[in-house]
Amino acid sequence: MKVVINRVTRLLDDYFKVDEAVFQYEQFDGRMSPPIRRLCYERGDSVAAIIFDRDRQKVILVEQFRYPAFRKGEGWTLELVAGIISPDETAEATLRRELLEEIGYVIDRLVPIATFLLSPGGSSEQIFLYCAEVTSKGKVAAGGGLRDEGEDIRVIELSLNELNQRIEKAQIRDAKTLVGVMWLLNRHHRSYGGEAANE
Repeated sequence: MKVVINRVTRLLDDYFKVDEAVFQYEQFDGRMSPPIRRLCYERGDSVAAIIFDRDRQKVILVEQFRYPAFRKGEGWTLELVAGIISPDETAEATLRRELLEEIGYVIDRLVPIATFLLSPGGSSEQIFLYCAEVTSKGKVAAGGGLRDEGEDIRVIELSLNELNQRIEKAQIRDAKTLVGVMWLLNRHHRSYGGEAANE
């Protein structure tokens, strides 16, 4: 279907960017819409992974302070390891770097899960989501994030049963983390007939 971009103006050009666009698009009845103004938050694309330690059957998440989350209540959020993809890096290279910085692991096996838009009505960001399997011998650094970038990251390790309890108690609020956790729990439920989630 047809889209006509009439004008794009950058309103904010900082670490994040905001563009104003005026456009028309082909409607479902075949007619073009009138000119419409929308703002687009340009954050860049991101990569994230649900980390599973095969040796110990543990899921590894990170906890850190997020100012925007603080404005909605609790500022410390439980999340997947994630990062913004740099222009000179692939999603996989970014993820490997982030795992080392945040939790101190190297990846043993990487499984693609999905690529999805986080908030398509206002942001162009898409997230490349993976399952990253690690082993005990893959722990090569302390993790904890980069202090010179203002990071103070706590590593959280949970059994599948503990993870399921966090979901049931609505203790995970981050969208990408919910997607990754639900994928992992569903995979183990199907693979082990529900036994793994009850360990």
